[in-house]
Amino acid sequence: MYIKRQGYLDKLISYKDKDIIKVITGIRRCGKSVLLFDIYYDYLLSIGVNKDNIIKVNLETKLNENLRNSDNLYKSIAEQIKTDDKYYIFIDEIQLVDNFEDVVNGLKVDYNTDIYITGSNSKLLSKDINTKMRGRSIEIKVYPLSFAEFYEYYGGDKRACFNNYLMYGGLPYLLAESENRNKVEYLKMICDTVVGKDIVERHDIRNENVFNAVVELLCSSIGSYVSASKIAATLRSNGFPKANAEKIGDYLDYVCDAYLFYKAQRYDIKGKAYLKTLNKYYISDLGIRNSKLNYRQIEVTHSLENIVYLDLLRRGYVVDIGKNDTKEIDFVVRDDKNLYYIQVAYTMTDPDKREQEISSFYKLDDGYKKIVVTMDDDPFVNLENGYKKVNVFDFLLNDNILEEI
Repeated sequence: MYIKRQGYLDKLISYKDKDIIKVITGIRRCGKSVLLFDIYYDYLLSIGVNKDNIIKVNLETKLNENLRNSDNLYKSIAEQIKTDDKYYIFIDEIQLVDNFEDVVNGLKVDYNTDIYITGSNSKLLSKDINTKMRGRSIEIKVYPLSFAEFYEYYGGDKRACFNNYLMYGGLPYLLAESENRNKVEYLKMICDTVVGKDIVERHDIRNENVFNAVVELLCSSIGSYVSASKIAATLRSNGFPKANAEKIGDYLDYVCDAYLFYKAQRYDIKGKAYLKTLNKYYISDLGIRNSKLNYRQIEVTHSLENIVYLDLLRRGYVVDIGKNDTKEIDFVVRDDKNLYYIQVAYTMTDPDKREQEISSFYKLDDGYKKIVVTMDDDPFVNLENGYKKVNVFDFLLNDNILEEI
């Protein structure tokens, strides 16, 4: 049984048989393989594609270790193509193959194929690789379960479901686990695998203690401004004398390459320019974060901000941190049609807190919507000056809420 992740399935269907390579990306265990090997596979069968014309290769399994060689991979797939009919090629965790772009190009040129690859590292989309694939690739970003998907599975009381989501995150496998102890062990395993195998081994990181300290600091600092130099100074004062900003800058790139964190840049609204210092890093899954911190720092406010940020990314928005003169706006959100300013607050029932949140919108007289997302459960939507307020559940369960409010 699996959750039919309709939004991602619709994207795959929209690109079916088009002359581009479909690159499905996201953190390990976020559901990429199930999306391709089960959900999309079942769809192809349902519309009449012969199962013999669907070739699936899982490069993570030990049984296919020899296929991590590009020549072996090409030969294995080519031998399974028996006719001139269309073949659908699925290759999972393609980054395990050196020069994989030669395999993909070869299959695309030599045979009648529609190719789909998955990967857990953003280097799949580097300029060099995309050039080698002749610019004919499209990225489909997959995230852990959104709260809407999570709630669709569990149902019941929204607040109780949300508390579960806050604690253990949205990695799909956890839906099959009823015991909290097993959830904790699974999340620790994923954290160790992503940090250890996907990052430390891949980048041959020598000072693993410093790297782990950087990851832990990022986990404890979601929603806060950080920089490589600021992290280095913090670590040096906490017993890591060899921590230096240049190396830590590399580490920040690595955690983003592995989709463990997403970097949100600061944007000067008045100056219409990006600022080079003090960005924010949001983690791809709160369950991984809580596991890394041993569940000792469950901060609802910052976790709420993290969830809203990821949901905005999932909906396809470009999301920045806004600088409005001396004030900061949590998110400046844009697509090809609209722009929104969004604040995230646990509650606005306290007058001082309310003023703190809406004051970030002052002097922004550009006609774009200014919205506060909050846990407050009341029927009031309109604030002063045309500002809006929306309950977090209304926001998370309705992808069109920003346009509708």
